[in-house]
Amino acid sequence: MTFTLLPAVDVVNGQAVRLDQGEAGTEKVYGDPLSAAKQWQDEGATWLHFVDLDAAFGRGSNHELMADITRQLDINVELTGGIRDDASLERALATGAKRVNIGTAALQNPEWMESVIARYGDKVAIDLAVREENGQWQTKGNGWTSDGGDLWEVLERFDAAGCTRFVVTDVSKDGTLAGPNVELLREVSAATDAFVTASGGIATIEDVTQIASYADEGIDSVIIGKALYEKRFTLREALAAVGAC
Repeated sequence: MTFTLLPAVDVVNGQAVRLDQGEAGTEKVYGDPLSAAKQWQDEGATWLHFVDLDAAFGRGSNHELMADITRQLDINVELTGGIRDDASLERALATGAKRVNIGTAALQNPEWMESVIARYGDKVAIDLAVREENGQWQTKGNGWTSDGGDLWEVLERFDAAGCTRFVVTDVSKDGTLAGPNVELLREVSAATDAFVTASGGIATIEDVTQIASYADEGIDSVIIGKALYEKRFTLREALAAVGAC
């Protein structure tokens, strides 16, 4: 199975940023999102994970900028952030994005999400941001600030609806460079026939190759953000390491 690396570009107010544990106000700015996206493309990326954080937090939109950048790239793009109804979904897909990730709306309006899965198939993925609370994994929406229900119940519902991909983020790990929650990722993958994209906590190439070692379990991709921006390793190095696995 091919293992895919998705460098991330998160956008706030027109700038590429990274957050600490997904919290608004913790942004560290890394400059022009087009430059970042083109850098990852030049280094060999085949996919880009492109996030409108203003839309995710319900405080604005970077849609036009991100649509323009998507059209300028020669690689696959998955768009996420603020996609909560048919109009915003169709607008996102109209940019030429290969896939759209939906989080909050899936949790708040599961019937609509089920209809989206039926209509769009693998053009949509469900973004499951989770946090452990009182020993239980809870899903999070609205920029990871609202409760969306028990992870395993949400997963079971959308797996039954035919979701083909879940993007799984342990919020406590995201942007921390503390390493991924591999145990959680494997538990989610074991509970669904869908593919799983790992997200959150990647700090080293060893983190990347560890996740890649579970590709045969259905964890077929990983999103990498802060580690690349902080130059912990290069995308080329990570791609070479995965290719050598």
